[in-house]
Amino acid sequence: MADDATVQQVSALVARTLGIEDRLAEMDASTGLFGSLPELDSLAVLELVQALEDDLGLTIEDEEFSGELFETVGSLADFVESKRLSV
Repeated sequence: MADDATVQQVSALVARTLGIEDRLAEMDASTGLFGSLPELDSLAVLELVQALEDDLGLTIEDEEFSGELFETVGSLADFVESKRLSV
């Protein structure tokens, strides 16, 4: 499980990318993403991936995309931590 700092960082990135900063205080690791947030459609997923790559210096390969990756803030934060550890 990702540490709190990573969860907060990913939450802030999601909120900023989707324009839902007003809901940031309510977000935690269990917050649902794709299918739960109406703002997170397929185009927004691509924008979010671009933000992850640009802001966090990650490279996300096409084969790494899955529904589970964008299930919750926690699943996305876990992925971010795993990418950081693999560098």
